[in-house]
Amino acid sequence: MGSADHLREIEADALGRLGAAGDLEALAILEAEVIGPGSPIMEARRGLKDVPQEDRKELGRAINEVKTSIDAAIAARRRHLAASAGEARLAAERLDITLPGRAPARGTHHLVRQVWDEVVDIFMALGYSVADGPEVETAHYNFDALNTPPTHPSRFESDTLYVDYGDDPEGVLLRTQTSPVQARYMEAHPPPVYIVSPGRTYRRDTTDATHTPVFHQMEGLAVDDHITFADLKGTLAYFANEFFGSGRQVRFQPHFFPFTEPSAEMHFSCFACDGSGCRTCGHSGWIELLGCGMVDPNVLATAGYDPAAVSGFAFGMGIDRLAMIRYGIPELRYFFDPDLRVLGQFR
Repeated sequence: MGSADHLREIEADALGRLGAAGDLEALAILEAEVIGPGSPIMEARRGLKDVPQEDRKELGRAINEVKTSIDAAIAARRRHLAASAGEARLAAERLDITLPGRAPARGTHHLVRQVWDEVVDIFMALGYSVADGPEVETAHYNFDALNTPPTHPSRFESDTLYVDYGDDPEGVLLRTQTSPVQARYMEAHPPPVYIVSPGRTYRRDTTDATHTPVFHQMEGLAVDDHITFADLKGTLAYFANEFFGSGRQVRFQPHFFPFTEPSAEMHFSCFACDGSGCRTCGHSGWIELLGCGMVDPNVLATAGYDPAAVSGFAFGMGIDRLAMIRYGIPELRYFFDPDLRVLGQFR
Protein backbone atom coordinates (compact mmCIF):
# COMPACT_ATOMS: atom_id res chain seq x y z
CA MET A 1 0.00 0.00 0.00
CA GLY A 2 1.47 3.35 -1.06
CA SER A 3 1.70 6.37 1.19
CA ALA A 4 0.28 9.83 0.48
CA ASP A 5 3.75 11.02 -0.51
CA HIS A 6 4.04 8.10 -2.98
CA LEU A 7 0.68 9.01 -4.45
CA ARG A 8 1.84 12.61 -4.96
CA GLU A 9 4.88 11.27 -6.80
CA ILE A 10 2.57 9.24 -9.07
CA GLU A 11 0.49 12.37 -9.66
CA ALA A 12 3.53 14.47 -10.58
CA ASP A 13 4.79 11.74 -12.95
CA ALA A 14 1.39 11.39 -14.66
CA LEU A 15 0.97 15.12 -15.07
CA GLY A 16 4.47 15.34 -16.52
CA ARG A 17 3.73 12.59 -19.03
CA LEU A 18 0.51 14.21 -20.25
CA GLY A 19 2.41 16.69 -22.40
CA ALA A 20 4.03 13.81 -24.29
CA ALA A 21 0.64 12.32 -25.29
CA GLY A 22 0.51 13.67 -28.83
CA ASP A 23 -2.88 12.29 -29.85
CA LEU A 24 -6.08 10.92 -28.38
CA GLU A 25 -4.94 7.31 -28.74
CA ALA A 26 -1.74 7.94 -26.73
CA LEU A 27 -3.76 9.82 -24.11
CA ALA A 28 -6.16 6.87 -23.71
CA ILE A 29 -3.22 4.51 -23.12
CA LEU A 30 -1.77 6.87 -20.49
CA GLU A 31 -5.16 7.23 -18.78
CA ALA A 32 -5.57 3.47 -18.49
CA GLU A 33 -2.08 3.21 -17.06
CA VAL A 34 -2.38 5.87 -14.32
CA ILE A 35 -6.05 5.69 -13.22
CA GLY A 36 -7.46 2.61 -14.92
CA PRO A 37 -8.07 -0.83 -13.37
CA GLY A 38 -4.76 -2.22 -12.04
CA SER A 39 -3.14 1.23 -11.74
CA PRO A 40 -1.35 2.13 -8.46
CA ILE A 41 -4.08 4.64 -7.56
CA MET A 42 -6.91 2.11 -8.02
CA GLU A 43 -4.92 -0.52 -6.11
CA ALA A 44 -4.46 1.98 -3.27
CA ARG A 45 -8.22 2.62 -3.17
CA ARG A 46 -9.00 -1.11 -3.02
CA GLY A 47 -6.48 -1.56 -0.18
CA LEU A 48 -7.92 1.13 2.12
CA LYS A 49 -9.73 -1.54 4.13
CA ASP A 50 -6.39 -2.91 5.27
CA VAL A 51 -5.01 0.48 6.41
CA PRO A 52 -5.07 1.22 10.16
CA GLN A 53 -8.04 3.35 11.25
CA GLU A 54 -5.92 6.34 12.24
CA ASP A 55 -4.25 6.54 8.74
CA ARG A 56 -7.24 5.58 6.58
CA LYS A 57 -8.85 9.03 6.46
CA GLU A 58 -5.70 10.85 5.38
CA LEU A 59 -4.78 8.22 2.76
CA GLY A 60 -8.35 8.16 1.34
CA ARG A 61 -8.32 11.95 1.01
CA ALA A 62 -4.95 11.79 -0.79
CA ILE A 63 -6.21 9.11 -3.20
CA ASN A 64 -9.31 11.20 -4.12
CA GLU A 65 -7.28 14.40 -4.54
CA VAL A 66 -4.69 12.70 -6.78
CA LYS A 67 -7.32 10.97 -8.92
CA THR A 68 -9.38 14.18 -9.24
CA SER A 69 -6.27 16.12 -10.24
CA ILE A 70 -5.24 13.54 -12.85
CA ASP A 71 -8.85 13.26 -14.18
CA ALA A 72 -9.04 17.04 -14.63
CA ALA A 73 -5.64 17.17 -16.35
CA ILE A 74 -6.55 14.31 -18.69
CA ALA A 75 -9.91 15.96 -19.57
CA ALA A 76 -8.15 19.25 -20.33
CA ARG A 77 -5.55 17.46 -22.47
CA ARG A 78 -8.30 15.55 -24.29
CA ARG A 79 -10.14 18.79 -25.15
CA HIS A 80 -6.90 20.30 -26.43
CA LEU A 81 -6.04 17.28 -28.56
CA ALA A 82 -9.59 17.04 -29.94
CA ALA A 83 -9.54 20.71 -30.91
CA SER A 84 -6.12 20.30 -32.58
CA ALA A 85 -7.32 17.22 -34.48
CA GLY A 86 -10.41 19.11 -35.67
CA GLU A 87 -8.33 22.05 -36.84
CA ALA A 88 -5.95 19.72 -38.69
CA ARG A 89 -8.88 17.96 -40.39
CA LEU A 90 -10.42 21.26 -41.41
CA ALA A 91 -7.09 22.43 -42.81
CA ALA A 92 -6.69 19.20 -44.78
CA GLU A 93 -10.26 19.37 -46.13
CA ARG A 94 -10.27 23.11 -46.73
CA LEU A 95 -11.72 24.24 -50.04
CA ASP A 96 -10.36 27.31 -51.72
CA ILE A 97 -13.54 28.85 -53.08
CA THR A 98 -11.51 31.33 -55.11
CA LEU A 99 -10.15 28.57 -57.37
CA PRO A 100 -11.94 28.03 -60.70
CA GLY A 101 -14.45 25.21 -60.61
CA ARG A 102 -13.95 21.83 -62.27
CA ALA A 103 -16.91 21.30 -64.56
CA PRO A 104 -17.94 17.66 -65.00
CA ALA A 105 -17.52 16.18 -68.45
CA ARG A 106 -20.72 16.53 -70.44
CA GLY A 107 -22.06 13.84 -72.70
CA THR A 108 -23.25 14.47 -76.22
CA HIS A 109 -25.14 12.81 -79.02
CA HIS A 110 -23.18 10.46 -81.25
CA LEU A 111 -21.96 12.14 -84.45
CA VAL A 112 -24.31 10.04 -86.58
CA ARG A 113 -27.22 11.17 -84.42
CA GLN A 114 -26.14 14.81 -84.72
CA VAL A 115 -26.10 14.55 -88.53
CA TRP A 116 -29.40 12.65 -88.46
CA ASP A 117 -31.09 15.46 -86.50
CA GLU A 118 -29.58 18.20 -88.65
CA VAL A 119 -30.75 16.61 -91.91
CA VAL A 120 -34.25 16.06 -90.51
CA ASP A 121 -34.39 19.71 -89.38
CA ILE A 122 -33.50 20.92 -92.88
CA PHE A 123 -36.37 19.01 -94.46
CA MET A 124 -38.83 19.81 -91.69
CA ALA A 125 -38.16 23.49 -92.43
CA LEU A 126 -39.43 22.73 -95.97
CA GLY A 127 -42.67 21.29 -94.60
CA TYR A 128 -41.74 17.59 -94.51
CA SER A 129 -42.77 15.36 -91.61
CA VAL A 130 -40.92 12.35 -90.18
CA ALA A 131 -42.29 8.85 -90.75
CA ASP A 132 -41.09 5.62 -89.16
CA GLY A 133 -41.56 1.92 -89.81
CA PRO A 134 -40.44 -1.53 -88.65
CA GLU A 135 -36.84 -2.65 -89.05
CA VAL A 136 -38.01 -6.27 -89.44
CA GLU A 137 -39.89 -6.06 -92.71
CA THR A 138 -41.65 -8.26 -95.26
CA ALA A 139 -40.32 -8.79 -98.76
CA HIS A 140 -43.54 -7.24 -100.04
CA TYR A 141 -42.79 -3.78 -98.61
CA ASN A 142 -39.02 -4.02 -98.94
CA PHE A 143 -39.07 -5.19 -102.58
CA ASP A 144 -42.41 -5.84 -104.29
CA ALA A 145 -44.12 -2.57 -103.36
CA LEU A 146 -41.00 -0.77 -104.61
CA ASN A 147 -41.13 -2.36 -108.06
CA THR A 148 -38.18 -4.68 -107.39
CA PRO A 149 -38.68 -7.93 -109.36
CA PRO A 150 -38.14 -11.38 -107.80
CA THR A 151 -35.00 -11.87 -109.92
CA HIS A 152 -33.27 -8.70 -108.72
CA PRO A 153 -29.84 -9.47 -107.16
CA SER A 154 -30.65 -7.43 -104.03
CA ARG A 155 -33.20 -10.09 -103.08
CA PHE A 156 -30.62 -12.88 -102.95
CA GLU A 157 -29.54 -14.25 -99.58
CA SER A 158 -26.02 -13.14 -100.42
CA ASP A 159 -27.20 -9.52 -100.12
CA THR A 160 -30.16 -9.53 -97.72
CA LEU A 161 -30.46 -10.77 -94.12
CA TYR A 162 -33.58 -12.92 -93.99
CA VAL A 163 -35.13 -13.62 -90.62
CA ASP A 164 -37.47 -16.37 -91.74
CA TYR A 165 -37.47 -17.54 -95.33
CA GLY A 166 -39.19 -20.87 -94.69
CA ASP A 167 -42.98 -21.10 -94.67
CA ASP A 168 -43.65 -17.42 -95.35
CA PRO A 169 -44.04 -17.03 -99.13
CA GLU A 170 -43.15 -13.34 -98.93
CA GLY A 171 -40.11 -13.71 -96.69
CA VAL A 172 -39.30 -11.81 -93.51
CA LEU A 173 -36.08 -9.82 -93.46
CA LEU A 174 -34.14 -6.98 -91.91
CA ARG A 175 -34.94 -4.01 -94.12
CA THR A 176 -32.23 -3.13 -96.59
CA GLN A 177 -33.38 0.49 -96.91
CA THR A 178 -35.89 2.83 -95.29
CA SER A 179 -37.93 3.03 -98.51
CA PRO A 180 -40.50 0.49 -97.18
CA VAL A 181 -41.66 3.27 -94.86
CA GLN A 182 -42.73 5.19 -97.96
CA ALA A 183 -44.79 2.29 -99.26
CA ARG A 184 -46.49 1.80 -95.89
CA TYR A 185 -47.12 5.53 -95.49
CA MET A 186 -48.72 5.90 -98.92
CA GLU A 187 -51.02 2.95 -98.21
CA ALA A 188 -52.27 4.69 -95.07
CA HIS A 189 -52.35 8.33 -96.22
CA PRO A 190 -53.84 9.97 -99.32
CA PRO A 191 -51.77 12.56 -101.19
CA PRO A 192 -50.26 15.06 -100.77
CA VAL A 193 -47.32 13.36 -99.04
CA TYR A 194 -44.09 15.02 -97.91
CA ILE A 195 -42.06 12.78 -95.60
CA VAL A 196 -38.54 11.79 -94.65
CA SER A 197 -37.82 8.45 -93.01
CA PRO A 198 -34.44 8.13 -91.24
CA GLY A 199 -33.48 4.86 -89.62
CA ARG A 200 -31.25 1.82 -89.29
CA THR A 201 -30.86 -0.53 -92.24
CA TYR A 202 -29.16 -3.89 -92.71
CA ARG A 203 -27.31 -5.69 -95.48
CA ARG A 204 -25.09 -8.75 -95.66
CA ASP A 205 -21.81 -6.81 -95.94
CA THR A 206 -18.40 -7.64 -94.53
CA THR A 207 -17.16 -4.89 -92.23
CA ASP A 208 -14.40 -2.78 -93.76
CA ALA A 209 -13.56 0.90 -94.14
CA THR A 210 -16.65 1.68 -96.24
CA HIS A 211 -19.10 -1.15 -95.43
CA THR A 212 -20.88 -2.37 -92.30
CA PRO A 213 -23.83 -4.75 -91.97
CA VAL A 214 -25.71 -2.07 -90.00
CA PHE A 215 -25.85 1.51 -91.23
CA HIS A 216 -28.18 4.52 -91.33
CA GLN A 217 -30.17 5.89 -94.23
CA MET A 218 -32.76 8.56 -94.81
CA GLU A 219 -35.32 8.34 -97.59
CA GLY A 220 -37.43 11.28 -98.75
CA LEU A 221 -40.72 11.22 -100.61
CA ALA A 222 -42.92 13.93 -102.11
CA VAL A 223 -46.19 13.10 -103.89
CA ASP A 224 -48.57 15.81 -105.02
CA ASP A 225 -50.19 17.36 -108.09
CA HIS A 226 -47.84 18.36 -110.90
CA ILE A 227 -44.53 17.48 -109.19
CA THR A 228 -41.66 17.49 -111.68
CA PHE A 229 -37.98 16.65 -111.82
CA ALA A 230 -37.30 20.38 -111.46
CA ASP A 231 -38.91 20.24 -108.00
CA LEU A 232 -36.60 17.37 -107.10
CA LYS A 233 -33.52 19.28 -108.28
CA GLY A 234 -34.49 22.43 -106.42
CA THR A 235 -35.20 20.55 -103.18
CA LEU A 236 -31.90 18.66 -103.21
CA ALA A 237 -29.89 21.74 -104.23
CA TYR A 238 -31.38 23.55 -101.24
CA PHE A 239 -30.42 20.65 -98.97
CA ALA A 240 -26.81 20.59 -100.25
CA ASN A 241 -26.43 24.31 -99.62
CA GLU A 242 -27.93 24.11 -96.15
CA PHE A 243 -25.88 21.10 -95.06
CA PHE A 244 -22.50 21.80 -96.72
CA GLY A 245 -22.63 25.57 -96.98
CA SER A 246 -23.75 28.12 -99.53
CA GLY A 247 -22.51 28.13 -103.09
CA ARG A 248 -22.72 24.37 -103.65
CA GLN A 249 -23.28 23.40 -107.26
CA VAL A 250 -25.17 20.19 -108.02
CA ARG A 251 -25.32 17.94 -111.05
CA PHE A 252 -27.42 14.89 -111.86
CA GLN A 253 -26.18 11.87 -113.78
CA PRO A 254 -28.53 9.22 -115.21
CA HIS A 255 -28.77 6.05 -113.15
CA PHE A 256 -31.19 3.19 -112.52
CA PHE A 257 -33.28 2.33 -109.46
CA PRO A 258 -36.26 -0.04 -109.66
CA PHE A 259 -38.63 2.32 -107.83
CA THR A 260 -37.88 5.57 -109.71
CA GLU A 261 -38.07 6.49 -113.37
CA PRO A 262 -36.20 8.48 -114.50
CA SER A 263 -33.48 7.90 -111.91
CA ALA A 264 -30.31 9.82 -111.18
CA GLU A 265 -27.33 10.17 -108.88
CA MET A 266 -26.80 13.62 -107.45
CA HIS A 267 -23.27 15.02 -107.12
CA PHE A 268 -22.35 18.31 -105.51
CA SER A 269 -19.28 20.50 -105.84
CA CYS A 270 -16.67 19.66 -103.22
CA PHE A 271 -16.99 21.87 -100.16
CA ALA A 272 -13.35 21.26 -99.19
CA CYS A 273 -11.75 22.61 -102.40
CA ASP A 274 -14.72 24.47 -103.91
CA GLY A 275 -14.59 22.20 -106.95
CA SER A 276 -10.91 22.63 -107.83
CA GLY A 277 -9.97 19.06 -106.86
CA CYS A 278 -8.61 17.61 -103.61
CA ARG A 279 -8.31 14.34 -101.71
CA THR A 280 -11.84 14.65 -100.31
CA CYS A 281 -13.39 14.55 -103.79
CA GLY A 282 -10.78 12.28 -105.39
CA HIS A 283 -9.45 15.29 -107.31
CA SER A 284 -12.60 15.38 -109.43
CA GLY A 285 -14.15 18.46 -107.86
CA TRP A 286 -17.42 16.55 -107.30
CA ILE A 287 -18.74 14.29 -104.52
CA GLU A 288 -21.46 11.69 -105.06
CA LEU A 289 -24.13 12.30 -102.45
CA LEU A 290 -27.34 10.36 -103.07
CA GLY A 291 -29.67 8.54 -105.42
CA CYS A 292 -32.99 9.99 -106.51
CA GLY A 293 -35.65 10.07 -109.22
CA MET A 294 -39.30 10.40 -110.05
CA VAL A 295 -41.47 7.79 -108.33
CA ASP A 296 -42.23 4.96 -110.73
CA PRO A 297 -45.97 4.81 -111.64
CA ASN A 298 -46.00 1.13 -110.60
CA VAL A 299 -45.03 2.15 -107.04
CA LEU A 300 -47.83 4.72 -106.93
CA ALA A 301 -50.36 2.23 -108.26
CA THR A 302 -49.31 -0.46 -105.74
CA ALA A 303 -49.89 2.06 -102.92
CA GLY A 304 -53.40 2.78 -104.26
CA TYR A 305 -52.61 6.14 -105.90
CA ASP A 306 -53.66 7.11 -109.40
CA PRO A 307 -50.46 7.69 -111.43
CA ALA A 308 -52.43 9.79 -113.89
CA ALA A 309 -53.52 12.19 -111.13
CA VAL A 310 -50.43 12.57 -108.99
CA SER A 311 -46.67 12.37 -109.39
CA GLY A 312 -43.76 12.47 -107.02
CA PHE A 313 -40.06 12.17 -106.41
CA ALA A 314 -37.99 10.15 -103.98
CA PHE A 315 -34.40 10.26 -102.80
CA GLY A 316 -32.21 8.31 -100.43
CA MET A 317 -28.96 9.19 -98.69
CA GLY A 318 -26.61 7.50 -96.23
CA ILE A 319 -26.44 9.41 -92.96
CA ASP A 320 -23.11 7.78 -92.09
CA ARG A 321 -21.73 8.84 -95.47
CA LEU A 322 -22.85 12.42 -94.93
CA ALA A 323 -20.97 12.48 -91.63
CA MET A 324 -17.87 10.93 -93.21
CA ILE A 325 -17.82 13.49 -96.04
CA ARG A 326 -18.36 16.60 -93.95
CA TYR A 327 -16.06 15.71 -91.05
CA GLY A 328 -13.32 13.95 -93.02
CA ILE A 329 -13.73 10.60 -91.26
CA PRO A 330 -11.71 7.98 -93.18
CA GLU A 331 -13.78 4.89 -92.39
CA LEU A 332 -17.14 3.76 -91.08
CA ARG A 333 -15.67 1.63 -88.31
CA TYR A 334 -14.96 4.76 -86.27
CA PHE A 335 -18.70 5.22 -85.80
CA PHE A 336 -18.86 1.94 -83.91
CA ASP A 337 -15.72 2.57 -81.82
CA PRO A 338 -16.53 3.15 -78.11
CA ASP A 339 -13.20 4.97 -77.64
CA LEU A 340 -14.06 8.31 -76.01
CA ARG A 341 -11.05 9.91 -77.71
CA VAL A 342 -12.92 9.43 -80.98
CA LEU A 343 -16.42 10.29 -79.78
CA GLY A 344 -15.27 13.26 -77.70
CA GLN A 345 -14.12 15.16 -80.78
CA PHE A 346 -17.71 15.82 -81.87
CA ARG A 347 -19.35 17.67 -78.99
